[in-house]
Amino acid sequence: MRSLVLIMILAAGAGGLQAQQREAVRPDGAGTRGPYTPGIRHGNIVYASGQLGFRGNALVSGGIRAETRQALENLDRIFQASGTTIRNALKCSVFLTDMNDFAAMNEAYIAFFPDDPPARTTVAVAALPVPGARVEIDCIAAII
Repeated sequence: MRSLVLIMILAAGAGGLQAQQREAVRPDGAGTRGPYTPGIRHGNIVYASGQLGFRGNALVSGGIRAETRQALENLDRIFQASGTTIRNALKCSVFLTDMNDFAAMNEAYIAFFPDDPPARTTVAVAALPVPGARVEIDCIAAII
């Protein structure tokens, strides 16, 4: 009997996950430079694609701090379009073209997450899709 109840609970849980809708998130004015969507909402989770330090059609000037700040602002636009904010981020991944920028990136990053920052991975990469870009950040956030 206990096994049957457990099977019924697991089956009901799996069915509940299948019923959730996958929804594309596209903030006003946000385009992409490739075959991807800025964000995907599934249930109460939003998955934001990697963002560079773009404002309009150009990288911001000012180096790694300015690019980091702009990338995080771009992520926040995606999250706001889906009903949450970057303050509800659960996990971020940061891609740097030069690990010597790590401390300066952190200075800009912490302004967005002053308390209990999300889990994070930071890795060095040989290059990013846009020549001259120094940082790309992707993020997952909860809708609370």
